[in-house]
Amino acid sequence: MTKRTSLFTAIFFLLSLIVGGQAAFAQTNAMAKAQKVTGDRFTFRASTPEGANVYGAKRPSAAMLEAIDKGLTDLFVVARKNGYRQKLNYSDYTVFIANADRQKSADGSYSPDIAVGAAQYAGTDYDQGGYIFAAGMVISNNPCSFVIAEHTKEFNRVSDVVRYEGEHLVLYHNDRRRYTATADHSKGGAHPILQ
Repeated sequence: MTKRTSLFTAIFFLLSLIVGGQAAFAQTNAMAKAQKVTGDRFTFRASTPEGANVYGAKRPSAAMLEAIDKGLTDLFVVARKNGYRQKLNYSDYTVFIANADRQKSADGSYSPDIAVGAAQYAGTDYDQGGYIFAAGMVISNNPCSFVIAEHTKEFNRVSDVVRYEGEHLVLYHNDRRRYTATADHSKGGAHPILQ
């Protein structure tokens, strides 16, 4: 091995450590934020069959993991249809599965959701006394992370929530103008954003 080759090898190794360390730090920050928002501890780690990263307050069921993949598949199809190319790999995404704070919506339909601070929704019809119920919430734009509630049935709802939270992340990485216009639902707008 020449001095030049060994120098390049050493530089590559150091850069790998730095980049890997930054990714691990970003993932740790996303985990801390998900735990703060939900009050849950995400002690179970899994991957979907297609390779998305999953952390659960409980061990994720096979049906949950498959529903996450379906939601991401649907997201990638509609993103490509809109001409977007960034963040269209399953491994780009981390999904935190929290304990549901409610199982049914006000109308009695099955709706496992998480309670999050009302923030910009304070004083609106969604405000439940300082918090709102959400099907999902983006935790981090980079790494692409969001939290959803655990489901035990109607997994098509999981796929929809994954697609919808993913829309925000795809827009963040591909179309900042459209992302800014649709990131905050308190001023109107709903999912699906991408048609």
